[in-house]
Amino acid sequence: MAQLALVVAAVALFAGACSSSDEPSTQPGASVTAPAPKGAGNAGGGTLTVFAAASLTESFTALGKEFEAQHPGTTVKFSFAGSATLVQQLTNGAKADVFAAADQATMDKANQGGVIDGQATVFATNKLAIAVAPGNPKNIRSFADLNKAGLAVVTCAPQVPCGSAAKKAETAAGVTLKPKSEEQDVKQVLNKVQSGDADAGLVYVTDATSASGKVDKVDFPQADQAINSYPIAAVKGGQAALAHQFEEFVLGTEGKLVLTKAGFGSAR
Repeated sequence: MAQLALVVAAVALFAGACSSSDEPSTQPGASVTAPAPKGAGNAGGGTLTVFAAASLTESFTALGKEFEAQHPGTTVKFSFAGSATLVQQLTNGAKADVFAAADQATMDKANQGGVIDGQATVFATNKLAIAVAPGNPKNIRSFADLNKAGLAVVTCAPQVPCGSAAKKAETAAGVTLKPKSEEQDVKQVLNKVQSGDADAGLVYVTDATSASGKVDKVDFPQADQAINSYPIAAVKGGQAALAHQFEEFVLGTEGKLVLTKAGFGSAR
């Protein structure tokens, strides 16, 4: 009986120890780890690769830094270029986690090419403006003025979203432009104006705003007939969880603040 009593006592002590180790401490001053809030964390960290339209360079660079600050251990790597160029790269096997295009038609091509994971979501809109040298020395006041004799005008190529928008503006204005060159992304157009290689260029409002002081911006009413919607989506084969976190970040409060400050319109 004495041996049996000792065995029972030992079992009771062992059970008590297991019970106390399975439950969080509630003693005063004890450290208890709270569960992470929904949406927190960095999905394992690592490098998030984002392919984004050239017109998103300034705003997405800023958002990338904020995203990294909120997701310790994560690095955001960007590839900025013309949307059509990026789709071609993805279709050819380039690796990325997120794709943000400058129009819906280009995102549709990416989807048809089988490189998009899930549904794309529009996060912003943008429209064209005329970029001219500071002080507007050629006195360009309207879209029709782009056809002035001797004026060197640069646009995006028709297959690029900003080029497609330029064609719509031409139709709305009843004007057919004769550009000096057609570039593969909007930053190339902007650079031509900044360097003096062109007298005027059709760029997005956001690009003219980002280059304030280096170019002046001339607005024209026909731009309202050529508004581009910007969609974002995860890329197949990428880091889905982290990609969706970045999408939500762009669509959230921080994203809207940065995009609005850059001159983008709200999603439609």
